[in-house]
This record gives sequence, C-alpha cells and structure tokens, in this order.
Amino acid sequence: MSAQKDCEFLVKRARDLVTEDPCAAKAWLITARTLYPSDFNIQYEMYMIERNAERTAPAGRLLYDMFLNFPEQPVVWREIGVITSALRQDCQDKHSAFLQGVFETLPGRVQCEMLLKATEQCFNTLEKAEMLLLLLKRFPESVVQHGVNLGETLLEAEISENLDSPVNCFRKLFVCDVLPLIMSNSDMRLPSSLLHKYLLKAAEFYICYTTLNLPGSQESGSLKSPPPGSSSHRYVIDGLSEKSSVVTEPWERLMDVLSVVGTRCEWRGDMKNRSYGEMLNVVKDLGRYLPSLEGDTRTHCCHQVVICAALVLFRSAFLYVSSVQPALFSGGGPTCGPWILLEDLSWVYNDLEERGGGGAKHGHKKRKLADGREKTMSSDDEDPQGKGRGGRHIVVNRTEMPGWSETLEAFRTARESWEILSSHDALDTEFKKMCASWKTDSWLWFRIFLTDMIIYQGHYRKALTSLHHMTSVQPPQGQSPEVRGQSSVEIHRSVIQQASCHYALGEYRMACEKVLDVVSSLVVPANQDVLRSSEETSSSLRVKNKPRKGHDLRLLPCTSKAVLPFCLQLMLACFKPRAFTDARDDLSLGHVIVLLQHDWPQGEALFLKALEKICQQGSFTYENFFNYVTNIDMLEEFAYLRTPEGGRIMLELLPNQGMLIKHHTVTRGITKGVKEDFRLAMERQVSRCAENLFSVLHRFCLNEKIMIIQSLP
Repeated sequence: MSAQKDCEFLVKRARDLVTEDPCAAKAWLITARTLYPSDFNIQYEMYMIERNAERTAPAGRLLYDMFLNFPEQPVVWREIGVITSALRQDCQDKHSAFLQGVFETLPGRVQCEMLLKATEQCFNTLEKAEMLLLLLKRFPESVVQHGVNLGETLLEAEISENLDSPVNCFRKLFVCDVLPLIMSNSDMRLPSSLLHKYLLKAAEFYICYTTLNLPGSQESGSLKSPPPGSSSHRYVIDGLSEKSSVVTEPWERLMDVLSVVGTRCEWRGDMKNRSYGEMLNVVKDLGRYLPSLEGDTRTHCCHQVVICAALVLFRSAFLYVSSVQPALFSGGGPTCGPWILLEDLSWVYNDLEERGGGGAKHGHKKRKLADGREKTMSSDDEDPQGKGRGGRHIVVNRTEMPGWSETLEAFRTARESWEILSSHDALDTEFKKMCASWKTDSWLWFRIFLTDMIIYQGHYRKALTSLHHMTSVQPPQGQSPEVRGQSSVEIHRSVIQQASCHYALGEYRMACEKVLDVVSSLVVPANQDVLRSSEETSSSLRVKNKPRKGHDLRLLPCTSKAVLPFCLQLMLACFKPRAFTDARDDLSLGHVIVLLQHDWPQGEALFLKALEKICQQGSFTYENFFNYVTNIDMLEEFAYLRTPEGGRIMLELLPNQGMLIKHHTVTRGITKGVKEDFRLAMERQVSRCAENLFSVLHRFCLNEKIMIIQSLP
C-alpha cells in the first residue's frame, strides 16, 4: 500500500510540474519508473507528456513499451484505437499526422501485430473490415492469409444486413479495396469458380454504381444525396465518407478485373489491354466454336462468352440509354432529350400507290416546289451505323443529336452482344441466371434499351407488353417536382412508343387513341417551327433509296416541337389507306386533307391525289373543312373545283349544308344561296391563313378526338 501511495505521489508531482517545468516533471517520472518499472500509470503518464508535446519518437518508444508490457490495459487499446482511426482518415489534420508518425516509429512486426489485435477489439463489422484492410494495404504479405476471409466477411455482412442495393459500404470495400489486393497478389491461388464469383460481384457493383438513378428513386436504397451545394453528381454511401464513396472510371476498373480473371482462368485469347469492342470480337469467334466443344472445355468457354458478352451488353446499353435519356442517371447533364425510337413515317407523303381506272384527272391550278422535294431527298446521307442485319436503318437528326454516331454504335454493339447471348441454349441459360441474380428486371434503364431493341427487331406485341409495364409503375409519393416531371416525360415517351407499335401492327384505332392522349398535353410550338421542319429533315440521316413503308425507324426528341408533327404523321398514315380505297369515305379523306397541311408542301402530291379522287366522285362532303383548313394553296384548289374549268364539283363543306340544299331551289345542282355562302366562307378563310398552323391542328385533335377515333375500325 505504501508503494502504491509513493507511485501516486510521484505521478501527481510530475503532473503539477508539467506546465511550469517540463524537464523537472520528466525527471520525476524517470525516477518513478526506475523505482517502480512495473507500474502502468507511471509509463502512461510519461507517454501522455510526450504525446501532448507532439514529440513523435519518444511517444512511439513509450507506446511500444506499453504495448509489450501492458497489453491487457484498456487505456492502451483506446489509444491504439485513436491512432488506427487516424490512419484510416481520408483528410489528415496536424494532430492526425502526428499520430501517424507515432505509429510509423514502431517496428514493422509490432505494427502488424498491433493492427491484428486492434481488429479483434472491434465489434462493428465495417470498422473491423476497415482495420483489417489497413493491415492488408500496409503488409501485402498478409493478403494470402487474410484477403479471402475479409472478402467473404464483407459479402456475408451485405446479406445479413438485408441490403437491397449492391451499392453499399460492404460491397464497395470489397470491390474497390479488397479485391484489387487479392487480384494483384501473385501468391494467391484461387479456384476459377471463386474468381468468377468475385468478378460477377464486382461487375454488379460497378454497373449499378454507374447507373444510379435520380434522388428519391427506388434504386437509391442505402444511398443518400450529396450535401447542398455539392458539385458531385454521385451519392454518398451510408457508412462511408463522401470521398470514400466516389469511384472513378468504373468501366475501366471493371475491365481491369476482367483482364486479371481472364488471365488466371486461362481464358482463350489475350484479355490484357483490350477494349470492350475488341472483347466482343473475341467472344464472337468463341461463340462459333462453342457447339463443337464438350465437357469441361465447353463449360469453361461458356463462362467466358457469357461474362464477356454480358459486360459488353450492359456497358453498350448504358451508353445508348444515357444518350437518349440522360436524366435517368445522377450524372446526366443538360439535354434536349429524352429521345424516342419510333417508326419513321416520313414516307407517308411520298408512298403513293398508282391505281388504274377511269375518271377525269383534276387539272390542278398550281404545282409548287417539286424540285425542292427532290433536293431534300438527294441531300440525305445513308447511315452506316444504324443499319442492322435485316437492313433496318435508324434515322437521326444530326444537328439535334451531335453524338449520333456514338449513340447508334452503342445500340448496334448492345444488339450484337444480345444476339450472341441468345445464340445458344447454354449461353442463354447462364445469362438468365446472371440477370435473375442481379435483378435486372428492376433496372429501368435496361428495360428501356430492351424495349427499343425489341422494337428494332419488329416484335411489336412483345414491346407493347414491356411499355405497358413501364407506364403502370407509378412514381413514389413525396418526390421533388423535377423527378415528378421526369416521370411524366417518361410516361409520354412510353405512350408515344405504344402508338407507334400499334400502328406497325395495323391497329390504327388504338394508335390514334394513344396519340390523341399525348397531344392533349403538348405545348403548341410557334409557327416558325413549322417552316423549319423541312430544313431539319434535310439534315437527317436517311436511306438514299426510295422510302420503304414500315422499314426504317427514327430517333425523335421528346419535345412538343418534334412529337406533335410525328403524331400528325401517324394519324395521316392511319387514315390514308381508308381515304384512298375504291370505296368512298369522305370523312377519312377530309381528315387526310386537314393533316396534309403540316409540313407543306411535302404532302402536295398526296393532296393532288385527294383532289383527283374528289373529281372522280363528283362531290365531296366534309363539314369541318372551314374549321381546320387554312392552307392557301388548298383553299385555291377547292375554290377552283367549283368553277366550270374545275368541273363544278359538288362540295358540301359548310355545317348543315346538306339541310340547306334541301330547302332551296336547285340550279345545276348548286343553290345560289349555298354558292354565296361558300364564297363568303372562302373569303373569311383566306384571312385565317396566317394563323399558327400547329394551333389549328392541335385544336383539330382535341375537338374532334371522338370523331377521329370512331372513324377507324
């Protein structure tokens, strides 16, 4: 008891002298340590004096002595915990740098043992993993002993925590920190099955990290948005700091892992320093040899083809979707998108079927801009990127989509990868297992690519099923206006594609229903946009040959300026077959005439065909004529039809004109009163020629929606 009191007295005396005379305090403690070498409090007090004075070497020696002589003291482990925490910090302040220096003064063997024992003191899985990771980074030789165990611990923790998203703190540490240490260690001998497992875990993480959705989406899981004012487009992963959450060049990192796994698994072909495009060429060749292989060789080759082709598929699909719908991703920048893949209906003005039969030909009054149309067609370039094996092209406006070449190339590469994976039952089965494990059905961006690919392949019924599924998913409550607006755009995009698919299937009534649903929510473009449309068409990529109905596709921006003209073209394409059949259908023919006003004079030849049919009939009834026909060329042609030179065609274009005729005396089939009414109506109509044509056609779609739909079978 007396010795204990003496120790306490010496320590207290040293503490009292620290601020006034540090040297005297140190002398008292040296004396105390000499007298009582086994007393912990004396050595700890000496350590704290050196620590507070930030003298690195003396503090390190004293810490070393305490670690060796008093390993059971909780205070020692608290101090070691503070030091190891400083070692793991991303940003180092002056004090943290001092603590690191203290650790560096320790012998390497002691550092390793200290980190191992500090790991045993941790009860939190993430903290324990970070401590062990620190050991692996400082002592690479320990990777052989602890690397795989640490990796498995992180993967098991991910499962036990019931984390839905692979972008979480455990997977991030495994993929970005532990796996590179395992892969770069030449002494590690791992079975191919484990290498495949680790590669797929890394691929899932990198792909999901790259394709993170907007804040508030269901994909976010354990993620949270960056702090206000942050310039980062990425998320901060729970459990990690903002700096630790950032993963640079994920696709390149994934390729590095793939290269190492390919080398260790002795895959066919040199996998080092290859691009994704070159890798696709390798698996194309392997896919051709696969049916002739047997046993383990076949299984080994199947794994290589599925993994490589799948990674090329997902990367290319991501590049395509990030171009046509960049707002889906957290890193998406400003754009005019999204873009929609639709049937190219530019042929609708030109694809005229010549029909035999008699009847007087209408001696039209004017024939304008025929040469201009030829110049527009001849100025278009053939698109080598968008052409598929079936000869299908994708038409793109080059001025509106500057990166069109890369976008179409990504779409082509993704399609080719999909074809490889679908070319053999073994490949298809293995790929479906991968997709089920990764829950790719929940990846909206991938569903968008698959839908576009199905449309490209012409499987429209299957595409409709996919589109209905996407529109049926309602956005969660409480989302920001920006996210709700994006969801609304996505629904419009899907409905327009549904209309295009219904049209391609010949379901014209359903196509018009979908189109008219979209038109009601569109903003009417300015009149000058109508004048620009012909010029923009000339800068589009299109086949040089004659337009082929139902063959080409078009990438169209999801804007009112672009979508409304497409809707009008689609309605025209739906009514055109009914309007020009041998049977008389004045209502369909009238709708066609109204719709032909858009993009005039592209539809002039078709309009002249309509006039020819009216002349053959000898009469024409369309009571909505003066409500929606404001094109001066059309008005002149219809005025001409009433003249003797035009054939005195019977035109019932005024509301209730049929009733008016019955109650007046008829002279040559036309009453004088009706003729005067027609002249006055035509004069009033000429004064409307300056109206915004899009406003007129938009009003036509809204006011006559029921009649338009009922006009189709």
